[in-house]
Amino acid sequence: MKLIMLGAPGAGKGTQAARVAAELKVPHISTGDIFRSNIKNGTELGRKAKEYMDAGKLVPDELTCDLVADRIAQDDCKGGFILDGFPRTIPQAEALDKVLSSRGEKVDYAVNIDVPDAAIVARMSGRRACVSCGATYHIEFNPPKKEGICDVCGAELILRADDKPETVQTRLDVYHEQTQPLIDYYAKQGALVTVDGTQPMDEVFAAILAKLGK
Repeated sequence: MKLIMLGAPGAGKGTQAARVAAELKVPHISTGDIFRSNIKNGTELGRKAKEYMDAGKLVPDELTCDLVADRIAQDDCKGGFILDGFPRTIPQAEALDKVLSSRGEKVDYAVNIDVPDAAIVARMSGRRACVSCGATYHIEFNPPKKEGICDVCGAELILRADDKPETVQTRLDVYHEQTQPLIDYYAKQGALVTVDGTQPMDEVFAAILAKLGK
């Protein structure tokens, strides 16, 4: 099964994508993780991606499309995959469709996790990330045992630049302008399913599986 996870930044796409991928036994492919890995390692792609991410902007298509195409062509994706953070624009979606159709395949479902903007700003401004190992926390929903300190490695936790309220709102504005049209795109293909992302995580997960017929 080939799935796309849709929803605004902070809607819970990553969390749910990982759980659904584990349930379906397919790879969870997150472009965000790829970008952050490149940023941490100081690659050219990482430096370029960081400039856009810190400003709350989308990473341009040319930095992502080829990367994703190569990833989904790998052997572990033969039984399906879940894309988290891609596509983000209609041109990216069209590029993905072109890659899949060349192999006689298509996107089976686009899962839209629907959460209001105000709830997302509150969620994301509470996030904290470890400067060393990358573990993530939330001051309300998943706090570390000791405030400001990573449970895993003991390093400092920070509020990432792209989680600050003003940056989050910029990201939401960009999302509504550029990414939300994907909801219509996949609806026209008959692939769209929408779930209420304001529910508790377990209920969101159960709702997604129900929509997928699992």
